[in-house]
Amino acid sequence: MNYYFLGIGGIGMSAIARFFHQRGDTVSGYDRTESPLTRQLVQEGIAVHYEDNPALIPDKIDLVVYTPAVPKDTAEFQCLLQKGVPMEKRSQVLGELTRGKKCVAVAGTHGKTSTSSMIAHILSRTKLGCSAFLGGIAKNFDSNMIVDNKSEYVVVEADEYDRSFLQLHPFCSVITATDPDHLDVYGTYEQMLEAFRQYASQTEPGGTLILKEGISMCEEHEHHDGHEHHEIQLENVEAAIHTYTAHGLEADYYSQNVRNYNGNIYFDLRTPQRVLYDLELPNTALYSVENAVAAAAAVLSLGVSDTELREGLRTYAGVRRRFDYHIKTKNLVMIDDYAHHPQEIAACLESVRYLYPGKRLVVVFQPHLYSRTRDFADEFAKVLSSVDELIMMPIYPAREQRIPGVSSSMVLHKVKGLSKYLCSAEQVLELVPALYPDVVVTMGAGDIDRLVPRLEEVLAKEA
Repeated sequence: MNYYFLGIGGIGMSAIARFFHQRGDTVSGYDRTESPLTRQLVQEGIAVHYEDNPALIPDKIDLVVYTPAVPKDTAEFQCLLQKGVPMEKRSQVLGELTRGKKCVAVAGTHGKTSTSSMIAHILSRTKLGCSAFLGGIAKNFDSNMIVDNKSEYVVVEADEYDRSFLQLHPFCSVITATDPDHLDVYGTYEQMLEAFRQYASQTEPGGTLILKEGISMCEEHEHHDGHEHHEIQLENVEAAIHTYTAHGLEADYYSQNVRNYNGNIYFDLRTPQRVLYDLELPNTALYSVENAVAAAAAVLSLGVSDTELREGLRTYAGVRRRFDYHIKTKNLVMIDDYAHHPQEIAACLESVRYLYPGKRLVVVFQPHLYSRTRDFADEFAKVLSSVDELIMMPIYPAREQRIPGVSSSMVLHKVKGLSKYLCSAEQVLELVPALYPDVVVTMGAGDIDRLVPRLEEVLAKEA
């Protein structure tokens, strides 16, 4: 087969491209900009170009795989459409690849990548094994894709954007969060929740549905204390339903006695049958405990032993750009994180304060999407007001056109305190060392990752 990918540099797209290439198919693709990920694809033998030019499209194509992030007016998209070449969305292809397998899918507005990569790592170290299509580069595999042709399990990140996850019919489903997001696609929060309800109902009969305790499946989901308490409104679910949490005593799976020792986090896990004491998560964030509880609930339901779970968590190395340490010395810590939603930012900052109490915290944040910045401007400002020094970069537009009146300055104006700056990437490299930080955190889902190695190099001279 000859596959052509429009948007091949996307994390989910590249995983499928790698799978087909490893299988022996011919794979090539287009992306708007070169990145470390596209360079890696080229090194692996996949042809990639960066000019939207129909003349560069291969003559022989059996299937075009595209992502909704690629604009429909792209010249190559229009050319392929007019030629009548078969075209499928990434989500359709992923759905086909999981068919006939026992699919373990993790959905949620945050926590998907870490939880799914944790599940994949644990399963890969057992006789069950697994293949996996992940939304990040898992450090244990140094990849976003693994293949185990002998295993009946496939672990995937179930993306809610563009209702992609509705192509999946998992044997084991996990939902980590349903905070409002992607309202540019869904229109209303209720429509987004309806998609999650549909995803939950597609869990195979006889399988398992694992939900974060208190997760909202209806729009009026917050009480006066700001916490979610509504019962889950689900119909037509024929799978066993289990709940989990890192904060509480009433879920089926929950953590207790969480503690930090030399940068490693330890906790006890209570399951419906027993308690597992002193589980270890090395070099990670506080919010990883909740992801670990979800992962534990999933793998235990599949038959993983207590010993295999314990060893899997202890050896889990994390995901690039998920609380990703770049410098960790006595005098300076630098962490990079993909956080781009207010809830994700809050969880990241909570972990930093927990691990490094009293330290001077400098945060560099690049907002992602004009629509998200507009929809959550107040929430962004509130959570970012807690840092000692805030540096904001201009909005990364991704697939969007500029929205008049929406900018990083709009959010910065709402942030309380005076220690706040709007900077270009070059200015960030000059300003951060001048602020004499103890802890530096870079955050965002745009191209801020390209700044990270340069900033690390500058700060390493100071560490």
